[in-house]
Amino acid sequence: MNGLIIRFVCYGIFGWCVEVIWTAVTRKISGVARDWRLQGFTCLWMFPIYGLAVLLYEPLHNAVQARAWPLRALLYAMGIMSVEYATGRALRRLTGACPWDYSQRARWHIHGLVRLEYAPAWAALGLLMERLHDFLVRLTPCIRRALS
Repeated sequence: MNGLIIRFVCYGIFGWCVEVIWTAVTRKISGVARDWRLQGFTCLWMFPIYGLAVLLYEPLHNAVQARAWPLRALLYAMGIMSVEYATGRALRRLTGACPWDYSQRARWHIHGLVRLEYAPAWAALGLLMERLHDFLVRLTPCIRRALS
């Protein structure tokens, strides 16, 4: 199996997991969830969007990995927000709605598709994904052997 496909699936699963945790924790902190359950959610559309990291994030990481971490964090945040905007806009055109419409919930948003106050979280996620990318590059041959 192709290494890109393996990492596409891994990024998709990782993204789903992070989003479920993120939505559960933010709903609890904001008071939306009022009981003891920690319930998060995601959307099926998100799997291929997160999987795109293999084509969009990995080349960026490879190009900037020798740079200082603040610059890398800034580039990751800008890249993630650009992908969030583009995919949200595409989903609106295809389906008539975007699963993460921020227009009613956020003070600083761009067309309801990107929350500017999330930039620090996206920067931190981008730096965390450096470790994930390096791990997946080492793990991919093992997965390929296991699947053959």
